[in-house]
Parts: sequence; structure tokens; C-alpha cells
Amino acid sequence: MAANGIEKAEEAGGLACTDVTPEGFLFDMGGHVIFSHYQYFDELLDTAVGSGKDAWNTLERVSYVWLKNRWVAYPFQNNISALDKEDQIRCLAGCVEAKVANAVAQGKPANFDEWILRVMGPGIADLFMRPYNFKVWAVPTTLMQCEWLGERVATVDVERAINNVIHNKEDAGWGPNAVFRFPTEGGTGGIWKAVAALLPAERQRYGPAQTVTSIDKAAKTVTFRDGRKLAYDTLISTIPLDISLGWLGRDDLAKGLQYSSTHIVGIGIRGKCPHGLKCWLYFPEDDCPFYRTTVFSHYAAKNCPEGGSKLPTLCLANGEDPASGEAAEGPYWSLMFEISESQYKPVSMKDTKLGGSAGTWPEIVRETLIGAINTKLVEAGSEIVSIYHRRLEHGYPTPSVGRDAVLKQALPELKAAGIWSRGRFGSYKYEVANQDHSLMLGVESVDNILFGTQELTLEYPNIVNPRK
Repeated sequence: MAANGIEKAEEAGGLACTDVTPEGFLFDMGGHVIFSHYQYFDELLDTAVGSGKDAWNTLERVSYVWLKNRWVAYPFQNNISALDKEDQIRCLAGCVEAKVANAVAQGKPANFDEWILRVMGPGIADLFMRPYNFKVWAVPTTLMQCEWLGERVATVDVERAINNVIHNKEDAGWGPNAVFRFPTEGGTGGIWKAVAALLPAERQRYGPAQTVTSIDKAAKTVTFRDGRKLAYDTLISTIPLDISLGWLGRDDLAKGLQYSSTHIVGIGIRGKCPHGLKCWLYFPEDDCPFYRTTVFSHYAAKNCPEGGSKLPTLCLANGEDPASGEAAEGPYWSLMFEISESQYKPVSMKDTKLGGSAGTWPEIVRETLIGAINTKLVEAGSEIVSIYHRRLEHGYPTPSVGRDAVLKQALPELKAAGIWSRGRFGSYKYEVANQDHSLMLGVESVDNILFGTQELTLEYPNIVNPRK
């Protein structure tokens, strides 16, 4: 059986690609880190990238929430001991109230907002969970379901939370990514270029000319934007399901799916990083547009240019002119910011001129710089030597209230027509949309096509996710 891989981007990786600025700073398309539920995935990456310290950095997650001018260890709900006394009482009282109410509650929560209240109570809901999740998803929590949660959100152990408050204890070990690895060079995108290199080059096609514009399921052909057609026997599609359903005349199903767009803003800064071993940081408040920031220079030294390289200061962090535009040596460090966008949460793309030689950027870049100052990530006078911005139309597949009903009908219907719609947006299940899941959705779909084996990741996320 002959198989071809077709990708409209210039290289493999999709949303797990990495861009490099003209100044030599690397930025991923989000806070991607490698943690895995599959031995197959681990062994594949070791084969493609290597398995030793030359290939990977192993890092301990050091993650915090910035709230009310202080750092609160992540997960927030385990670390309310870091709050002031009034907020501690508010959160603990809500936890106890929720535990009592949940014990006698009838039925499952109707949506994510009800789940938050049942599990955490109104204190944590109003202080962190509601505002933060709106910044992440750009969708009100009342419009989201809660079947997707699994290992994605830490619940509250009330006794543990009370004990942490009494003993003023930081409790940051929860989660599947408490320890993770990151490639020493090439960013996350380097992983997937290495994996693609394991496949026959003559079977891979990349670039804008490979952009698919329609699928004819009756004729079993795909049409490219230049008018070319390609026949297939079986199609594995990672095209966003809302788009492919529209092509196939199922707008009635497509409109039941929701997604948010993502803006990635990156800045390269001259100087030594002031944030120690911090990895990624959460921002629920409205003094900045971003919901998460990654100290990307911490992940790998080669994510920044060498300190001896000379770069001019483009502008100061406050957007003003630098004292000098002359090139100077480092060291350098970097921050990567993520901002969500949707019909409920618009983002300004109006052109805005920054000072110095920084040039013109979308307004969201200026807002991000100001937000970084507001949240103490950088000083107003920090020297910005590199700026990056990219908008991803499809950023997050929203676990909307109506999603599962659409998937229950759409995915089998497409499969019956010889189309396996799989991947982060192909199958639209955020609970199995990380890098390991996305790869295994592909592996398992091929096995299903060839051998009829079950697609465990697609069909049983609650079995897959508790594993390692």
C-alpha cells in the first residue's frame, strides 16, 4: 500500500513547529513540553532525536500563578496558603461548602462552570478559575462541558488545602508534567522534523501548493488550491473538522464545533534572566492580555543567540526609544506569551508603531509588552532585542457543551466514507490533543485501517490519560 503525507506548511510539525527570529531567538507555537502516556511515543522520539543529555534537557516544572501582586505556586487550588488571610478564608470556606453540597448533589454538572463550583466552591471560582479559564479558552465556562477534564485540572483535596494553609506550605508537585524534557536545540519543531526524517522523503510533500481546498467523498478526491486533484482510497485528515464538514455539506454539524485562535508573542531581552528556574506562569487578571508566559530561554540555551553575539536594542519594554541603537553583546533571555481570541474575546490587530528601530506591529504586541511590565516580568527599561508575533487561526479546540453530540455523528459518518479525521483539530478532542496523543491518533488510525484494531486514544481518553 502506497501512502503520501501532504502538509501545507513548509515543514512537518503543525502547531508543534518552531520559528526563528532574524536575531536568532526560537519560539514555539505555545507552551509545548514533552510528557508521554505511551512507550511507543517515547521510543520513537528517542530514535528520531536521540536519548541522551546531548539531545534532551530534563527540567522540573517550576510554575506559578501571578495574582494580586504575588506569585502563588501552581496548581493554585493546592496553594491558597500564599494568599492573604481574607482570600484564604474565602477560598477554604468555598471548598468546604462545595464538598458538603457535592455530597448530596443530583446528577453530573451541566457545564464546566457548574463543575468548578461543585469541586472548588465560589471562592476559588471567582478568584482564579473563572477569570483564568476565560483568558485561556476565550469562551465563558458556562458554554463548556466538563467531560474533557480528567488530568487536565487538579481537583481540591480539602484536608490537604487546610493543612497547607496551617503550615504555610507550598504544594507544587501535582500533574502529569511535573518533570518534562525539552530538546537541547531546534525547539519543539526540531522533534517533528526529526520524526519526519524517518519517513521516505519522496512520500512527503510540503508547502503552500499543498493547501487542500475541498474534499469530494463520492469521487474520493482532494482538490488543491491550484486546481490539482489527488485520488485516494483512504484519507487520514488532520484538517480542522469544522472546515472539512463544511466542504462535505455538513454545515449543520460544523456549526456545533467551537474553537479559539491563539496569538504567540515572543520577546528577546538583553541581560540575565531574573526569574530563576521558573518555567511557565499563569495570569488570570486583566492587567495583561496573556494567560500564560513561558521563560523559553530556560528550556534550552540554544533558544537564544550566544551571549557574545552583538544585537542592537530595538526598543525598550515600554515601547520607547532606546538610549542607543548600537549593537552590543548579551547575555540574552526570552519570554513567550500566549493570548486567546474568539468572538467573545476580540484581540486588536491594528498597526502600532513602537519606538527605536522596532517598527510597526499589531496592537496586541504593544499590549503584551505593557502587560509584561505590569506583571513584573520585565522592567520598563528592559532592552528588547527581538520581537515575534504569529496568529494561529485554529489554536484550541473548545470542549463546548454540544461538541460530543457532533463528534458522535460526524466521525463515524466520515469514517464510513473512507475519511479518518484525526488529530488535535481533526478529531476535536482537547483531552487527547497533546503531542503524544496527536501522534498516537495517527498511529492508531493506520492500525485501524490496516488491521481493524481499536483506536484507544480516540475512543477512551479516560483509559489512556491515567497511564504514566
